[in-house]
Parts: sequence; C-alpha cells; structure tokens
Amino acid sequence: MRILVTGGAGFIGSHFVRSYADAAETTVLDKLTYAGNRANLAPVQDRITFVLGDICDAELLGKVVPGHDLVVNFAAESHVDRSITAAGEFVRSNVLGVETLLRACLDAGTPRIVHVSTDEVYGSIDTGSWDETAPLSPNSPYAAAKAGGDLIALAYARTHHLPVSITRCGNNYGPYQYPEKVIPLFVTRLLDGRNVPLYGDGGNVRDWIHVDDHCRAVRLVAERGEPGEVYHVAGTTELTNLELTARLLAALGADWRRVERVPDRKGHDRRYSLADGRLRALGYAPRIPFERGLAETVRWYATHRSWWEPLPERVP
Repeated sequence: MRILVTGGAGFIGSHFVRSYADAAETTVLDKLTYAGNRANLAPVQDRITFVLGDICDAELLGKVVPGHDLVVNFAAESHVDRSITAAGEFVRSNVLGVETLLRACLDAGTPRIVHVSTDEVYGSIDTGSWDETAPLSPNSPYAAAKAGGDLIALAYARTHHLPVSITRCGNNYGPYQYPEKVIPLFVTRLLDGRNVPLYGDGGNVRDWIHVDDHCRAVRLVAERGEPGEVYHVAGTTELTNLELTARLLAALGADWRRVERVPDRKGHDRRYSLADGRLRALGYAPRIPFERGLAETVRWYATHRSWWEPLPERVP
C-alpha cells in the first residue's frame, strides 16, 4: 500500500507518519513553513520519501499524487491568533489548497482520501455536543477557511463521487507540537522560568485529545469510513483554560504568580464539544487518559530542549 501524507512534517501529520511508516510505503509532502519541521520525521527518515512542496502547486501534485492508494491531508495553516492578523495564507492553504489537492486526486483516480479538519468549523456551543449534522458557523478566519475546505471536499464527494471522508477533531496535544499552541507554549515558558499568558477570564472550554488517539481515528476512517461522510473525533477531557493552566503549573512546580492575564482574543469561541458516536460505531475508543498523556508530554518537552529551543517564538 502506498500512502501520501500532505502536511506530514507538522505536529499531527508527523505523528501519523511516525506511527504508520512501517505499515505502508509512505510519501510526505510538506511546504516546511515555520511549523513544518524535518526533525519531526527524523525517527523514520530512512523509511519514507520526502517531497518539499505546496498543496497549492497543481503541477507538482500532478506528479506526486498518482500511484498512491491513500491520501491523507493534514496540510493547513492552523493558528487562530495568526489568522486574525493575516488571513490570506489561511484561505490559500485551507481552501484553495484543498481544492487543488482533490482535483489532483480526481485526475489520478485516487482510491481513498481523508481530509483532516477541526471542531472549530461549528463556532461555539454553550451546552451539549455537536453531531456531524450540525450547521457550520465558524467565527475565526482560520475556522472559516477550514469550513471552506470541508465544503469543497463534500462537494467533490457528491459531484464527482470522489472517495473522500472528513474527520473533525478537538484540541490535540502531545510531543512535537510547535510552541505557539497553549500546552507547549506554557510548558516551554515555564521550563525557562518565564511567565505565561492567559486570555480573558480563562473560562473558555476545550476538549483535549492526545495526538496518538487522533491519528488512530484518522487511520480507522481511512480503512472503514464511508466516502462523503464526516466523522467526529472527540476528546477525553473537557477543561476550562483556567483548569488547564492549574494542571500545567502543578506539573512544572510553578504558582499563579507566573500567569499574566492578557486581553481576550477577538471572536474567542467559548466552548467546543463533539459527539463521536459515528466513529465509535466503527470500533474506535481513545486509549490515552489525559492525566497520563499530559504528564508524558511535559516530560517530553523537558527532555527535548534541543528540539524546541532553536524554534522562533511566533506568538502574536
């Protein structure tokens, strides 16, 4: 079996590649923006083929896509804060890039495609959880661009019968995550004896899932999911940002004096929550409890300074 993983040098994509490089002949296509890092692929670099490139490059995709049995699209601009100040790249990668990739898959007759998306396309929910039929109501430019890519994928499935499925997941955490997202940002700053920023009142709620559980879900959808369908990947622990901050402070032996309150993000969604019964019907269940996964993640950053210390801090 031959697999093409786009965005495969990023946080989630590289975990997928590292986890399954022995199961298939794997090609990684990545633009290597600031969040894409060849070091993420070092453990499997001798077992994969790496192609430097952009999913918006139709000519390149016309050469790379043919011959693969499965294409998994992780390629995306994904940092909400950055989308607020510079949305153009998000629209380009997350909408135009998806269309360009799917067109290449259609031309090549790719037997199976999974497009990886986010719970943020739904906006915010006060109580309960979204199922896969919930209307899209994105609030940030990032979420709007991801929603646009999802709609393109569904349109290709319905119009062209392209065998593409969509996964939508909550907040991921784990090793190799670029330290602009909250967990690695807080951990690396606390390790360096620095303060950490907490948005607004800290009451925003997120549902956390370990990257390994997410990648197992993506693989299951690739193997057993229905084309043209959306599958939710729910998290294992729902926390306010205040509660998450408390756990990170405790894990690093720090106190609340290290926390700086900062103005809330524009259009900051209050709460996300997914119902994942459709995925569980395929046989999925998460394996990594949040307490264990968070402790292991903190230890990874503490023992892998050589990975994160050279990275530029890109928090707006």
